[in-house]
Amino acid sequence: MCNIVINAVGFTAATLTTFSFVPQFLKLLKTKKTEGLSLMMMVQIAIGLLLWIVYGLLRKDIVLISANAVGFLIVFVTIAIFLRLKKGKKNEN
Repeated sequence: MCNIVINAVGFTAATLTTFSFVPQFLKLLKTKKTEGLSLMMMVQIAIGLLLWIVYGLLRKDIVLISANAVGFLIVFVTIAIFLRLKKGKKNEN
């Protein structure tokens, strides 16, 4: 298969998976509600993304590294906001 097609498939997959968590992130920012979000799922995604980054580093694959680094940043910030909102709710009670 042509390298252009292979790269296009890889770039498309990386873009879709990297930004797949953005709608959830934006909803959390907008509503400030954590209901329906699983902290365990977000932690598992973050660990998986970190492992993809390590794999990309070992393979010297900039697409794997960059896509997963951006995805990790989005998930990490989402986790931080989630925990901050949960802590705020506990302090209110």
